[in-house]
Amino acid sequence: MLKAVLYPSLFLAGALASSFASGQTSALPAPDNFVSSTPAGGLSIARETVAGKPFSVLGPRGALLGEQDGRYEAWIFPWKIFSGMRITANMQDYPVPIDVNDHAAWIDVQPERTIITYSHANFTVRQIMVAPKQATDGAGVNVYYQIEAVRPMTLTFSFEPIMQRMWPAMSDDKPSPEWVVTQGGSGYYILHGNTPEYAGALAMPGAESGILPPYQERAAAWPLQFVLHFDPKKDAGKLFPLLMTVASDANAATKEALGQKLTALDASASADYRANADYYRKFVDTHASLDSPDANLNAAFSWAEVAIDQLRVLSMDRKEEALTAGFVGSGDAARPGFGWFFGRDALWSLYAVNSYGDFDTTKREIEFLLHRQSPEGKIMHEWSQTATLVDWKSLPYEYASADATELLPMAMDDYLNISGDAAFIRSHWDQIAKAWSFETSHDSADGIYNNSQGSGWVESWIPSMPQQEIYMAALDEQASLAFSRLAEATGHGDLAAQARERAGKIRATIEKEYYLPEQKFYAFSHNADGTTDNTATIFPAVTWWDGDAALAQPQAMLDRWASAEFSTDWGTRILSDKTSFYDPISYHQGSVWPLFTGWVSVAEYRAGRPLSGYAHLMQNANLTWAQDLGATTELLSGQFYQVLGRSTAHQLWSSAMVVSPILRGMFGLGWNAADHTISVAPQLPAAWDHATLRNLPLGEGKVDLSFTRRGQTLLVTASGSAGVKLISPVAGAKVAGATVMLPLPAVEAGIRSELPPFGDETRQLKVLNEEWSGHTLTLTLAAQSGSTQQLDLRVNDLKVKPASGDAKIGEEKDGVYPLSVPFSGGDGYVTKTVTIRW
Repeated sequence: MLKAVLYPSLFLAGALASSFASGQTSALPAPDNFVSSTPAGGLSIARETVAGKPFSVLGPRGALLGEQDGRYEAWIFPWKIFSGMRITANMQDYPVPIDVNDHAAWIDVQPERTIITYSHANFTVRQIMVAPKQATDGAGVNVYYQIEAVRPMTLTFSFEPIMQRMWPAMSDDKPSPEWVVTQGGSGYYILHGNTPEYAGALAMPGAESGILPPYQERAAAWPLQFVLHFDPKKDAGKLFPLLMTVASDANAATKEALGQKLTALDASASADYRANADYYRKFVDTHASLDSPDANLNAAFSWAEVAIDQLRVLSMDRKEEALTAGFVGSGDAARPGFGWFFGRDALWSLYAVNSYGDFDTTKREIEFLLHRQSPEGKIMHEWSQTATLVDWKSLPYEYASADATELLPMAMDDYLNISGDAAFIRSHWDQIAKAWSFETSHDSADGIYNNSQGSGWVESWIPSMPQQEIYMAALDEQASLAFSRLAEATGHGDLAAQARERAGKIRATIEKEYYLPEQKFYAFSHNADGTTDNTATIFPAVTWWDGDAALAQPQAMLDRWASAEFSTDWGTRILSDKTSFYDPISYHQGSVWPLFTGWVSVAEYRAGRPLSGYAHLMQNANLTWAQDLGATTELLSGQFYQVLGRSTAHQLWSSAMVVSPILRGMFGLGWNAADHTISVAPQLPAAWDHATLRNLPLGEGKVDLSFTRRGQTLLVTASGSAGVKLISPVAGAKVAGATVMLPLPAVEAGIRSELPPFGDETRQLKVLNEEWSGHTLTLTLAAQSGSTQQLDLRVNDLKVKPASGDAKIGEEKDGVYPLSVPFSGGDGYVTKTVTIRW
């Protein structure tokens, strides 16, 4: 338990409001309540720091982005305030200066804050970082330093003042710093722009200024510094805050006004922290959660929800809030990853948001996008936080991609299914209809929405950009079905019928134009001259997304997606590694995106391939601990297990692709709030004997679903919402109101999943197919020649004992048998069929 008090007395609320006080004390909370070690929802990731690994502390008004050695940059949106914060220490009677960042030892991430601990034989310094959900005006992020030491020492906090607006708005070259001396010998910095319209201000109460070169000195770049003298006899147990704020008009950029803002930040520091902790406790407690035998997966599920929620950012005028695509440190630039608003990124992610029950975020996001709908009906692709400061429409970003227009009705239909909120759909019907009109009037001769109005998925392609991607065609079919339901719910039966008819035609056309009989695969794109681009990609997986459609001949393609041709040990490549232009470190020609891995996992579960679906699901979930702790990164190499250098470390849709494959793939959930019904088609791991989903949304209520194995039956029971009904598409299901009994096979196989060491190539077992027939289970497996792979067999019918050929079945424990499978012959991956009989 951290015990600390806020540093006494920050500002004098008298005639000189901008002055630091001397000798007064702010009202303090009980020490144990200020920085509690009890995390929201029990979520905490604590481990030794790793050099080069990033961290992000994100909130609606600002961000702290850095690396685990503790160096960071600070943003109060849309301003980058400073970068390169670092600390040095000089101890009494100790002649060697200490680079404190070199002693970063421990990182502790919780939803409400992140702490980096610096450990030296003489001192411990904790850097406590918070991005309040609700904060004093002008605030965005807070940092507190807790210090313990054997001897007195002087800490110097050095940083580069930046004061640049986020891309693409223009900013001055460098701010002009001014040190304002206050009572008690301390002070604060003002970072002036070239004009009086804006400024930043930073304070560390009790600290002195560092290097302040006089005007007469030659021009040179010097860091700004706070110099803090720490005496353990007097200062032990205190928290030393770093306070920062910005002003964007001349009246707010005066010394007095900035001082008053810093005063308010000081006064609210402890309340802001407590409010942040309370917010995340409530968030985790009231949204969907997973309780299964896999504690890591349970945590990854909740962390993904938190990571998504942390990407909600206010617009520059503070009047709107929407989801940003993701953040990572900006280096020497003013682009912190993709820290602005993206249409398709948000719409793909709303499936997760809907399913864990954050309806307010969905509605705000939809309205944000509709507010920026083009006059013709197209849905936006990108909107920078500083878009209003430039001629954004003259730049090629706002409507650069075409797919958001298809994804809009899909996400809104999903929201309607789960929430039952037909009034929201009706209130935006004209905009929905306009988007539909745009989609259906920009099609090819075959009647399918094409890429003429922007890219579908790929923004670059070899040999040339596609005319109509299967990605776009698959979304068009699902968007048509989604629109038909939206039209039906709002009393537009004629449009609903037209949309259903259109979906049927698209389905037939996809099978006719895209299926490649010789390759037993579906083409990447279809060209205006009738030819196809036959590159083998993962994009056909999108067909299964909404659960409305499936490709007619996918079996060979599914086998290949599960194999090492596509599937690395950390996710799914965008295309086959046998492609002539395969490049494992390119953006679109061979890297691994958790987004794609999520698409494939959902498709595999819905196509009856749960073992490979589980492998891909777990790859995404395990990335929670791989880079920016608690978040999921944007993309990784297709060859070695390593994140690409420019990967956005805290990525929106990557976290969403932890939630959606679990709920819509593994548990096979479907919602119908109008009928107060949930559909279940679970394919749980063989090692699990139970699981519970809590706080699932359904209309205005919440539902808990429990899953319990009883021999050859999986019992599913709903509770928590009066009148909820369960249904299931599973053959042989027996339904009785809020209970479903699902048949289980006599024997099930299970696989083990973990990420490899960084730098490894793909070496793990791949499950290409699984088939039951009579009293046999046939597994098609691929693994490295010379290896022996471990699987599990669960026996649901205790009267049988499984047997196999050269695969060795070990001793049973709790109904589960270990299965060892040797692989030999050839080099690299070899394929083997294992038949289990009983």
